[in-house]
Amino acid sequence: MKLWLEPQGFAMTTNAKGSAAARGATAAKGKIVTRGHCQCRGIEYEFTGEPKWVMHCHCESCRRAVSSPVATYVGVLLEQFSYLKGEPTYYESSPGVKRYFCTVCGSPMAYAGAQWPGEVHLFHGTLANPEQWPPTGHAHVAEQVTWFEVSDHLPRYAATAGKGAKPMRKGPKH
Repeated sequence: MKLWLEPQGFAMTTNAKGSAAARGATAAKGKIVTRGHCQCRGIEYEFTGEPKWVMHCHCESCRRAVSSPVATYVGVLLEQFSYLKGEPTYYESSPGVKRYFCTVCGSPMAYAGAQWPGEVHLFHGTLANPEQWPPTGHAHVAEQVTWFEVSDHLPRYAATAGKGAKPMRKGPKH
């Protein structure tokens, strides 16, 4: 069952990782399996292995998508990821950018963009165990709202942390 077509044409399916028995065997072999779901549990997913990254995003578009001063994402490769239950829908917030959500409870679920082919960016708040993957940095702090500051000592990047970007600073402004 096809759940969505990622901007670069990667089909995401409920059977992308095989049967439930195969998924259990993978977990039994010592691979890390991370699960998540929307608020109503109408959509459930899993990914295997470690995420590529876990970041807070302060860009205006992501803030609007989650109605919050910051959005936190877990970036995983599509080949690591599969939906186990339910089918999200999406809103194309800009050309090549799809924001996926549950049609029942409205929970934001994921982001997929042409800028990151082969990846899906899951909302950290959908993780069944959010303590499992703590954030490692802040992206787009140049767009951060002035009245909100996270009191941690993680690196802050003006835009994204990719392609050899150097952090502007570590820790809060003050």
